[in-house]
Amino acid sequence: MIRISDLEASILGLLYEEPQYGYQLEKTIEGWGMRNWTQIGFSSIYYVLKKLEKKELVKSKLEKVEGKPSRKVFTITDLGRKTMKEKLVDLLSWNKKLINPFDLGLAYINYLKPQEVIECLENYTESAQGRIKFLESSVKTQEEMGAPYYVIALFSRPLASLKTDMEWIEEFIKKIKMEENL
Repeated sequence: MIRISDLEASILGLLYEEPQYGYQLEKTIEGWGMRNWTQIGFSSIYYVLKKLEKKELVKSKLEKVEGKPSRKVFTITDLGRKTMKEKLVDLLSWNKKLINPFDLGLAYINYLKPQEVIECLENYTESAQGRIKFLESSVKTQEEMGAPYYVIALFSRPLASLKTDMEWIEEFIKKIKMEENL
């Protein structure tokens, strides 16, 4: 089995259905709203494509375009398809530890006064409300467009997780207030 990163899987997955060139991949990433659920930046696309090509998971060829410079089109290889399927099985089969910077804040929360902590958590809640509205709107839009269930899940899963997070924060604020007699 060839090991690939989540970032490499993001790009390899886009090539699974059809060959694409770099700028086309960027447009697909934007169209799918992938930056809401992946860490892929515009500048990473070609870097990742080179890594995938070196691992023989994709191959490239120059394509001539009338009146424009030639462009490099990338196609997934059979090894790339096999590797992507193995990566998907791994991603969907195991709960993995997620690192959230919020937990770093919790680790050192005692350096702030209780009222400062509450203010921070209220700010967090307010900022999360905007994300919740975005995700709710995205779910509704995807449903109205008749998107497949797995596309809707890209918005409904983080929405459910964020709502659970908000419930936890609400309870945590109550606990702080109770323990600190605020």
